[in-house]
Amino acid sequence: MWLLFLLLAWVVAVVSCVRVCRTALAAGLALHRGADATADADARADDTGADAGLTLYETAYLAGGPHRLADVVLVLMAQERRLHLAHTGWATVVDPVGQDPVERAALSAIGPEGQRRIPAVRRALTSAEAVRGLADRLVHAGLAAPAAVRTGIGAAVRHVQFAALLVLLAAGATYWAAPSGEVDRLVLAWFAFPLVLTLGTWAVARAEAHPYTAWATEAGSALLRHEHPGGPSRRPGPPPAEPAESTGPAEPTGLTGLALFGPTALADPGLRAALHSSGA
Repeated sequence: MWLLFLLLAWVVAVVSCVRVCRTALAAGLALHRGADATADADARADDTGADAGLTLYETAYLAGGPHRLADVVLVLMAQERRLHLAHTGWATVVDPVGQDPVERAALSAIGPEGQRRIPAVRRALTSAEAVRGLADRLVHAGLAAPAAVRTGIGAAVRHVQFAALLVLLAAGATYWAAPSGEVDRLVLAWFAFPLVLTLGTWAVARAEAHPYTAWATEAGSALLRHEHPGGPSRRPGPPPAEPAESTGPAEPTGLTGLALFGPTALADPGLRAALHSSGA
């Protein structure tokens, strides 16, 4: 019986580790192609003298993903008195006219009644066509990680975690199911090999998976650091530059910090409470 448990442990361990390696390789190739595309775009921009600065929306997406972008557009509209964000977690429409596609998507997410809980607005807005279009443009430019890369590596790491747990359960089942004296230390030691394999792969994946699970690629993170010296891990820099032809919004004070660091960067406690509230 113990051979069956040992075989199961080895199969699960090897399959999960191979999956992580294959997924990481595919993700690395995808991000490498994105970096090459970014380098080509930068070269063309240098030749034409174009400015490749990030808009406020792009900065928010690269720093924190679609949820951060949703928070930015809600606070932007609240600061311009077109939305009211209550500290209890409700968003109320004051002026039902959006200035750009993302604002119009926010108004659509609130709905025709003109009021909705902020978490529900955020969830609806992150799947809106305008937000998906912005994400696709960043992915095409090599600045944002493709969704398949982020979800794929995350699923592979979870598979390794499950495999490590299954190896432990198989070893325990071998010990408890065998008659007394039939399972010696050498038999249990065979389970140590798949356990070390899965735990080692898990540790390496946790250390190396950040470039594949972050919203921004290495090129996107480098551009964020270039436009905001000190990087998102320290303090806000100057407002992000916007191309002349951009349809993005003007940037009131405090939105750059929100885009880079999230609601904790807001000076208004009412807005912080609104974004942190469950809306109940």
